[in-house]
Amino acid sequence: MTYSVRLSARAQSDLKHLDIAIRRRIINKLRYYADSDHPLAHAKSLSGVLHGKYRFRIGDYRAIFSVDSRGVVTILFILTIQHRREVYA
Repeated sequence: MTYSVRLSARAQSDLKHLDIAIRRRIINKLRYYADSDHPLAHAKSLSGVLHGKYRFRIGDYRAIFSVDSRGVVTILFILTIQHRREVYA
């Protein structure tokens, strides 16, 4: 199966406000997850207000995303990227 990563406008904005080293680490990790055979094996399913969404843990940061399946291409749509103390608030 082929996976694609798309970032929402908010996720792009979140990345722009981060230090360049942290930004690179997050982007590299998202590529790693997308290139793996089963990206959801690295994710955690969320509950409560974020029910139906998933998160990737990247150090102290969390990438919240949803999954969209279209044929053989599955899109991991990154909704937001924030520090762990802020992302669930």
